[in-house]
Amino acid sequence: MEFSTNAAAPEKCRSDCIVVGVFDGPRLTDAAQAVDRASRGRLAAVLGRGDLPGRLGSTLLLHDVPGTAAQRVLLVGLGKREEFGPKAYRESVQAAVRALNDGGTGDAVLYLGTVPISASDDKAKQRDGAWAAMTGVVVAADAGYRFDRLKSKKESRKGLGRLAIGTADAAHKTAVARGAALVEGMALAKDLGNLPGNICTPSYLAGQARDLARRHKLACEVLGEKEMEKLGMGALLAVTRGTREPAKLIVLRYRGAARKDKPVALVGKGITFDTGGISLKPSAEMDEMKYDMSGAGSVLGTLEAVARMRLPVNLVGVIPTCENMPGGNAIKPGDIVASMSGQTIEILNTDAEGRLILCDALTYCERFEPDAVVDIATLTGACVVALGHVATGLYSNDDGLAQALLEAGERAWDRAWRMPLWDDYQEQLKSPFADMGNIGGRPAGSVTAACFLSRFAGKFKWAHLDIAGTAWRSGKDKGSTARPVPLLTTFLMDRADGTARPRGRSARKA
Repeated sequence: MEFSTNAAAPEKCRSDCIVVGVFDGPRLTDAAQAVDRASRGRLAAVLGRGDLPGRLGSTLLLHDVPGTAAQRVLLVGLGKREEFGPKAYRESVQAAVRALNDGGTGDAVLYLGTVPISASDDKAKQRDGAWAAMTGVVVAADAGYRFDRLKSKKESRKGLGRLAIGTADAAHKTAVARGAALVEGMALAKDLGNLPGNICTPSYLAGQARDLARRHKLACEVLGEKEMEKLGMGALLAVTRGTREPAKLIVLRYRGAARKDKPVALVGKGITFDTGGISLKPSAEMDEMKYDMSGAGSVLGTLEAVARMRLPVNLVGVIPTCENMPGGNAIKPGDIVASMSGQTIEILNTDAEGRLILCDALTYCERFEPDAVVDIATLTGACVVALGHVATGLYSNDDGLAQALLEAGERAWDRAWRMPLWDDYQEQLKSPFADMGNIGGRPAGSVTAACFLSRFAGKFKWAHLDIAGTAWRSGKDKGSTARPVPLLTTFLMDRADGTARPRGRSARKA
């Protein structure tokens, strides 16, 4: 889908379709009133018959409205005026795009972002026109996304190909361009997540990273198992022992700022398929374990978006990637391995493998002397129990970094919730035979997983995003969500704009 802006007044806009809003009542928005005046009350007459009461997400398509230059006018219900916040705005855009796709409209101009959007708080999250423009682009692309590349017979239909945001504001034009870049990053993350494990292997991810580097002139290095062995990455290499697929450590570097500026490092878990290893998972829904590389996909997607935006930041992406399979050479519960940091780990459950590959990748990040490190992982089912499929779990050893990520998530509507990282929980990781166990038991499973990772992040400001509940959807609409690409990209946009420099005390201790 192509995105742009259109400065024409709604009634004078030449397009296949213009989209205007109607509040509960019904009450016309300013853009809808302009169309109504031009058509000498056509919209009011239609609404007066009760054809569209204004319920949130309802739509009504009108053809050949007199006095307008567009072929069609799509009316979209916005719900109650006082309740029109960010969630309602997103739902109205989704409803509009679905109706346009079903109607076979090729191009449209959206005037829903001209409506003031209320916020539930008074912090620095104003939902202004620029926010509405960028959000409209992202939501529209998400509503129109399809993954059918592996079907022998693709569904033939003429969907929405071009969408313009109705605005004359130059700042909104920049917001649309940024939104379009974010959409490309999200599409990359979704495509990688939706690919099956027999295609999206560690070697395939490495190839995609090289392609990304070529597209945007990034530095790219892919380490093989021999190089990782020389570095002492015993934890990562332990996970990959049961599979025939070779493990990779992918390192990408984007330089948009001065060389002296310390980079942000993003570390993405890249388990391209997770059987659980010897601690085998139940077979039900195991197909969804192809999404266990969603952290890696989000790192590649964020790099794609940042490179397209040409943000003035320095960014490093580190992706440890392998499969977790049972086999004659696979690690077993009770095995002890040595990590790159020198710390030893007793393997109590081979299905707690993500933290094993991440801990060596975190140690590897020390060489970049990063200003901040954020790791992203579908790490624990316990996080799904705690937060469901709405919020990503956020852990951090630095209050400033945590707050910057939380605020970015609020603006991007890719929200996270901060969880405790207290020393009290570290007790659960004690092992009589090694420096630590790789699990801490059932209580607070997501917390103890983060505590495990914190032991390898003591030399920098660090945050951990547990996306096990937010990286994909199950059921009939199964598919990757590309979260947290919007959160991460917004966080980096804020740094580029000078509004998010992680500062604050360490938050590890109780």
